[in-house]
Amino acid sequence: MNDHVYKKVELIGSSKTSVTEAIETAISRASKTMRNLEWFEVDQIRGHIEDGVVGHYQVVMKVGFRIDG
Repeated sequence: MNDHVYKKVELIGSSKTSVTEAIETAISRASKTMRNLEWFEVDQIRGHIEDGVVGHYQVVMKVGFRIDG
């Protein structure tokens, strides 16, 4: 088994639909410019309220990727 080195970066995803979509949108965008994405962890979930209902979801997360050797 090879040893690996990983790096974490913070992403903030947003969606008008759901927390899940906010996560998936952030990961999808990041994967277009970053290689070796392997995992994520959600640090915060927050949102914006408009006229008494949820208007927007925002998810702060860390994404881990393997550094090439």
